Amino acid sequence: MILADLDLAPLLAAVVAEHAGLVTAWLHDEPGSWGALAAQAILATRRALDRSLTDAERRIVWQVLWDQLIAIRHSQTVLDSNDLKP
Repeated sequence: MILADLDLAPLLAAVVAEHAGLVTAWLHDEPGSWGALAAQAILATRRALDRSLTDAERRIVWQVLWDQLIAIRHSQTVLDSNDLKP
């Protein structure tokens, strides 16, 4: 199986959901949180592919994960700013 055969978004969304504590740590810029989440994403993708990933594939996985985390941070910022409105 190749990486393109996987739908990474739901696979990595499950990683994010299963590791909500790490996501919270990442949102608070806690050291090591990004690395731990990235490792979990790689492990989940490895399991799905049943093989190791190439360097290029790892970078793709990290980018998809990063994009999901940035979307979460953005939605959190929008929620926080709505709390400030009268």
